[in-house]
Formats: sequence, C-alpha cells, structure tokens
Amino acid sequence: MLYHVTVGGRTLQVRFGSEGVEVDGRPVVADLSTLSGTPVWGLRLDGASHRVVAHHVGRGAWNVNVSGHPVAAEVVDERTRAIRELTGSAAAASGPKPILAPMPGLVVKVEISEGDEVQPGQGVVIVEAMKMENELKAQAAGIVGKVHVAPGDTVEKGQVLVDFQAPESAEGEGDARDE
Repeated sequence: MLYHVTVGGRTLQVRFGSEGVEVDGRPVVADLSTLSGTPVWGLRLDGASHRVVAHHVGRGAWNVNVSGHPVAAEVVDERTRAIRELTGSAAAASGPKPILAPMPGLVVKVEISEGDEVQPGQGVVIVEAMKMENELKAQAAGIVGKVHVAPGDTVEKGQVLVDFQAPESAEGEGDARDE
C-alpha cells in the first residue's frame, strides 16, 4: 500500500508491502508497537527508537508528537490522492491550517497576536498536556487572523486555538479554515 505523507511542507512516499517498508523508494527497517489502551506508540526506525503520540484530527490530518516534538502531518493513500487531484481538492490552502489542540490541556503561552505575520515552523501557542509543554507551530507563512485562547485557558482536543489568513488575503476576509 502506498501512502503520501506530508510533514513540514515535504511529501514522502511511504510504501508498505510484503517486502517491508520503503520511504521514497529506499528500504527502511521499521517496527511499530502500541502501548495498549493509550495513544502512545513505540517506533523503531533504522535502529533509532522514538516515542510517538498520534491524534487523528480529520481528512488525513494528524497531530503527532515524536519524542517530545509536536508536528502536524497529512497522510493520504494513493486512491485518495488521485481523487483529490481529479476534483481539484488537492490545491494548497490559502494559508496555514488553523492550530488545533492536539489533546486536552492548559494554554501556557500565546506567542503571537492578531495581525502578526508568521513563517513556517514559527511557534504560535504553548500548551501543557500530560505534564509536558508542547509548542504548536505554524505550518505555512500567513497572517494571524484570530486568536481564540489566552494563557490559563483550558482546551479540549481538536479545539481551534488560532486561525490564519494567507499573506495576500490579509486585507480581505476569511481564514484558512474554509476546508
């Protein structure tokens, strides 16, 4: 089975088959195991071990924490990717996707304000969850449209924390949540 995995603006082709796992055509040694009853997984990739917590947030979108580093990822299979290309739904969003809470937690710090310009990978909000601080980052360049939280707020998994506008639409209306 072939999947297209996009992380930080880079798309990788990941193939699972009877011969093993390949990433962009390169064989890798991979083993994945779960901690029963939890969203925690153990990933051993080419000899390196990683603790992974993954939360599905909809339509191929995942909030993933790998060894303490939060990242947003999109995972689609070959069929879904082909359908998106045929229907035009594969077009890039008009700005960064909204920042969603990956799990219930407490907002520790908001690092931006409405109207601020952000760059890919820039820290936006720090949320404490499961006794760990997680810095949530913008996935693309944009303008902060609306900040929905403040330090001290408690948030639920999937709650929108920050909405964005594309840089060219900063004067206009709407946000990147129009998916």
